[in-house]
Amino acid sequence: MKVLIVDDDGLIRDSLKILIGMEEDMVVVGTAANAQEALMLCGQLQPDIVLMDVRMPIMDGVLGTKLISSQFSNIKVIILTTFKDDEYIKEAIKNGATGYMLKNQPSDSIIESLRAVHKGSVVLEREVAESLTSMLKDDKKKQKKQLDITEREWDVLKLVGEGLTNKEIADKLYLSEGTVRNYVTTLLEKLSLRDRTQLAIYYVKNLE
Repeated sequence: MKVLIVDDDGLIRDSLKILIGMEEDMVVVGTAANAQEALMLCGQLQPDIVLMDVRMPIMDGVLGTKLISSQFSNIKVIILTTFKDDEYIKEAIKNGATGYMLKNQPSDSIIESLRAVHKGSVVLEREVAESLTSMLKDDKKKQKKQLDITEREWDVLKLVGEGLTNKEIADKLYLSEGTVRNYVTTLLEKLSLRDRTQLAIYYVKNLE
């Protein structure tokens, strides 16, 4: 496994290089002080994994992750940082990071994370995973509010997404089938969707 270390702190770079170099199945092929250098080295060295800090001069780790992921589909990026910042986490994952870890992790956790990502897993340190889950819930709440959907329309949308028929929805919500049909029609108009199937898919993908 070939690893590229990216961190603006020289001591961190050297320490990680020693740590990773001790593993028989890993080799550090290069180091960089910022994501711009890392992008250039990815083309030259073709590492399997980039171990990337977030806050760095010239180009930060979030933009670096985006550019590396888009230009080198075979290279995976793990964020390793001291910052458990919600926006950093969300943007890094959105831009292609396959791991987000904090630097206070034991050294063996970092090594095992490298192996796990190399095998195809996504690695999120527990605190990071909890923050990401909370953010996704908040995003969905905001999206629901922005859609201007009433509570009753939301109830109908949720049940459509769960695959219930109009009759089943009517029975569950104590409404007439005609009223449920009206709610479905209104939802289709508000969400600019064509039919009930699209409505169900929309709910599952965006709001479940």
